[in-house]
Amino acid sequence: MSPRLDVTELADLPPIPPVDEIAPHDARALSKTLFARLGQLEEGTHEYAYVRNTLIELNLALVKFAASRFRTRSEPMEDIVQVGTIGLIKAIDRFELARNVEFPTFAMPTIIGEIKRFFRDTSWSVHVPRRLQELRLDLAKAGDELAQRLDRSPTVDELARELGLPPEEIVEGMAAANAYTASSLDAPPEETESDGATLADRLGYEDHGIEGIEYVESLKPMIASLPFRERRILSLRFTAGLTQSEIGEELGISQMHVSRLLSRTLARLRRGLTLDE
Repeated sequence: MSPRLDVTELADLPPIPPVDEIAPHDARALSKTLFARLGQLEEGTHEYAYVRNTLIELNLALVKFAASRFRTRSEPMEDIVQVGTIGLIKAIDRFELARNVEFPTFAMPTIIGEIKRFFRDTSWSVHVPRRLQELRLDLAKAGDELAQRLDRSPTVDELARELGLPPEEIVEGMAAANAYTASSLDAPPEETESDGATLADRLGYEDHGIEGIEYVESLKPMIASLPFRERRILSLRFTAGLTQSEIGEELGISQMHVSRLLSRTLARLRRGLTLDE
């Protein structure tokens, strides 16, 4: 884009100083003159492009002002300004002086909308439906307003009343908001952490022993229904870790008898567990 508009290009316009030296109120007045001139030029000509580019540069302050609202986002400010400039260009192409509306008033919703669409479409770590993406923005706005009025964080029911939505949808929107950003498994530790471990180091491991919990819980009532001697044998064998000979000595019976009782008890439990499944 041209840094300034040379009067030799458009002789019917007054001399124009460098854009960065023009005060905001002068920029608005000059923009009106340029928009009027733009409407007289044929699209696609060198003169049309020259006036259009000057209008873009004259009003870049609007983009920077809109982009400043999103400075807390993780995206670089340069990218946000670039996206906002696209919105500015769209606003310039759609603006009509006959509407009797100030250009900044007309352009700001288009610029901010373009930036919001950029975040909505590209900044989510996990894809979620458009409805929930928009709900997240509504929740953030309503949450800030309620927090100021109530001097505390609003509850789900209060957010639901504020937005006129059922509480279930508010909870769904809050859960979807967690997909907006994601942490790397190799991310460095927080400043408050001193062990230097990454997030991956803190993840749990797969405990294969948990697979047996269901069986243990199913066996408990069956073991409880066994005669005392069979329960005692199971306890001595699998809890105390005694051999069959040691169990025989403990109970005053032969090792062979212990073997038959143990085999019969295990077969009974196995059969009951199979039938239960």
